[in-house]
Amino acid sequence: MKKTLLTLTLCGLALFAKSQNTSVEKSTSGIQTGVLGTWVYNEAKLSNTIALRTEVGFDFGIWETTFYDNYDSPFLLTPVIVVEPRFYYNLKKRSENSKRTDGNSGDFIALKMGYHPDWFVVFNTDNAPVVSDFSIIPTWGIRRNIGEHFNYEAGIGAGFSHTFAERAGYSKDKSEFELNMHLRIGYRF
Repeated sequence: MKKTLLTLTLCGLALFAKSQNTSVEKSTSGIQTGVLGTWVYNEAKLSNTIALRTEVGFDFGIWETTFYDNYDSPFLLTPVIVVEPRFYYNLKKRSENSKRTDGNSGDFIALKMGYHPDWFVVFNTDNAPVVSDFSIIPTWGIRRNIGEHFNYEAGIGAGFSHTFAERAGYSKDKSEFELNMHLRIGYRF
């Protein structure tokens, strides 16, 4: 009788464990790098499918705009602060297909809100003025794990950016259409 009861209890626990809701992680942090910069991030759980990603880092760019026409060096490495709610829409399906969901490995739709402050620019050998900007870009992307701690991420989106050029001494601010394409590899702590 004891063996039967123990067997039924273990089977019941296994069924209960399988019936748990698949969810984004309570909190996950890491560092990522790509062709256009390096970033440190944290994703905090807001609901079973939504995480709030906060990110600080450096964006690398090559420019050709009216703000930098008089300067020789077209390279720019500037700090960036990003707040990005992410909706991971396929975690349940990935889990049902026995695919990994740890570290928020899945497909997502995000609203990337980024700010480049006018604090400083690295590689600013021409003493070009720092021009800050703010952008809001809806983005679709994927994140997948490579082993225990490594991951890669790719995304694409289009949205709006506003450059605060008057603060840097130019005649007027500028608003424009902006693309967001990223390909990153990272390490999850």
